[in-house]
Amino acid sequence: MSDEETKTLDRPAADRATVATPHATAQPTWLGPVLIVGIVLAALNLRPAITSLGALFEETRTGLGMSGTVAGLITSVPALCFAVFGVTAPRLSRRFGPVAVVCAGMAAVAAGLLIRPFADGAAGFLAASALSLAGIALTNVLLPVIVKRYFPDRVGTMTGLYSMALAAGTSLAAAATVPLTDALGGSWRTGLLMWASLAVVAVLLWLPIARAARRADRAAAAAAGSGASAAVRADAGPRVARSRTAWALACYFGLQATGAYITMGWLPQIFRDAGVSASTAGVLLAVTMVMGVPLAFVIPGLAGRMRNQGAIAVTLGVFGLTGYLGLYFAPAAGAWAWALLLGVSNCAFPLVITMIGLRAKSPAGVVKLSAFAQSTGYLISIPGPLVIGTLYQHSGGWDLPLALMAGLLVPQIALGVLAGRDRTIEDECGVRD
Repeated sequence: MSDEETKTLDRPAADRATVATPHATAQPTWLGPVLIVGIVLAALNLRPAITSLGALFEETRTGLGMSGTVAGLITSVPALCFAVFGVTAPRLSRRFGPVAVVCAGMAAVAAGLLIRPFADGAAGFLAASALSLAGIALTNVLLPVIVKRYFPDRVGTMTGLYSMALAAGTSLAAAATVPLTDALGGSWRTGLLMWASLAVVAVLLWLPIARAARRADRAAAAAAGSGASAAVRADAGPRVARSRTAWALACYFGLQATGAYITMGWLPQIFRDAGVSASTAGVLLAVTMVMGVPLAFVIPGLAGRMRNQGAIAVTLGVFGLTGYLGLYFAPAAGAWAWALLLGVSNCAFPLVITMIGLRAKSPAGVVKLSAFAQSTGYLISIPGPLVIGTLYQHSGGWDLPLALMAGLLVPQIALGVLAGRDRTIEDECGVRD
């Protein structure tokens, strides 16, 4: 092994990733700044389709005459779509390029949001929602890939930026949908339709980005000549299912998503059952969600500068354990403190997204790792809210559900420590640079 190879292997994973992903061709000077804005806009659109519906769910259910079974199905659809459609992202990315797929994903989000308010029945509404969720799933997987490809030396900072935008979009849709709906006449159809405008703006920005990226890729392929075929073969990436780190990331993603969905779905009810008013319970949930906005920017930047991110995973887990224990022993007395602590704990999402970018050397590896971790993770998360609801119904209180929620944080912390180790999936799968 040469001295240069030895020096490369001695670098942290984040630095090795930068070395392994040089810019193959010059990009238009405007592409970098516009792409940053595009990433922020895309991230802003990754949750309003879900949280705006949650805010108007009762009105939507009544308006469409949904049965309880269909209503329950709709609440489970997001995680299922994220898992199913996220798997297709690597193949689509290899065929069309990640930028073009994200552009198409934003178009799918916009189309679904434009169509579903005009649905006459539950089936049409569900189909339109699935279209938006498919676009979100593809973008979920490929935004880390675009960050790795175009900003390889700023993975933590850029991941923090779009994680913060994602958290802001989530909170904004949850908090503003009902007031804006009332201001626009009170129709749930109008309340859902207005979020399509944000997605349309994102599509308009991503179209020139996709064209510029496509031209640059074609120029690079032409310049590479006979070497292009080798690049295509290399783009297949490692077999991530053989990597222990990939499995640790996938399971960590699944458990943090489980905690997030349980918090979003059940935290207000926990507070209300403890004697907190409905309006205050809603504000407490908003506080929990808003905590993700600043921390989603800080945590990835911090994680990107560390060789091992396990300490952050442990810290976030301890915050969550403290919050659940507080809800168990004094839910009303310390309500604001528990909401804040759980808001910090839920920032495991930007951490795991950052680790996906750090645990692979190449954009091809990030594509496969992101798809594997997110698709597997969302599948793991599907039963969580349903199990908690069943335990609550049959036990008649929150003691048992809260004990389970706290207990799930123990394996989550352990998996975060494993996923945070300074290694890459290419090393574990025996793939050479």
